[in-house]
Amino acid sequence: MVDEVLARSFESIGEDYDRYRPGFPPVAAEIIVPKAVDTALDLGAGTGKFTQLLLERADQVVAVEPSAPMLAVLLSNLPSVVAVSGTAESVPMADASVDVVTVAQAFHWFDREPACTEIARVLVPAGTLGLLWNRADPGCSWDMACHRIAHPAVDATDATAETAAEELPGFEFVRHEEVAWTERISREHYLRRWFTVSSFLVAEEAEQLRMRAAIEGVLDAAPETRGQPAFDVPHVTDVFVYRRT
Repeated sequence: MVDEVLARSFESIGEDYDRYRPGFPPVAAEIIVPKAVDTALDLGAGTGKFTQLLLERADQVVAVEPSAPMLAVLLSNLPSVVAVSGTAESVPMADASVDVVTVAQAFHWFDREPACTEIARVLVPAGTLGLLWNRADPGCSWDMACHRIAHPAVDATDATAETAAEELPGFEFVRHEEVAWTERISREHYLRRWFTVSSFLVAEEAEQLRMRAAIEGVLDAAPETRGQPAFDVPHVTDVFVYRRT
């Protein structure tokens, strides 16, 4: 069951989300779209973090996103993209009108059955669905500790990618790949990033401050980050590829 409060918590933070959230490695787009297609649809596109990687892989890129502030940022950054307000459960696209649908960091917010029905409807026969998520590298103990502070009920090694299954209604599972990559980031940028995740956004101010202090404590204690104005953050991007049956 999707938590609507958490799901809607991002609706007013378009600029901060775009500024502080990590992007995605280009190879993730290559895995999903290995050769150029006519039309690619990025569903739950947010501010276009992944959408931008589709521009060189499709003649037309469409972004569907329910949050107006996020769509505004996306349009500002990517004026060539066709940006449309809509949801995964009611995609404002014609039947069999796109070759590839991608969902980056958002599929776990969807109502899976109706979303899969809609994605299958807008895809051409044998069209591709790509799901992807960034997660903490399990080998980075300090970043994992920060994830446990912000998401105490979630195992950061699995994150929300568990909603990607080998069996999705209307789809055949093709492959799953893990892409390891590293991001250079300032300490302040890293701290501000946590204020763009759902658990921080819905928390009371006192709880937000407590979590920030706890994360700062981790950074002050870890030898990789202690006293450093900037440091490297390793990530793993899970990429799941499906084919419409």
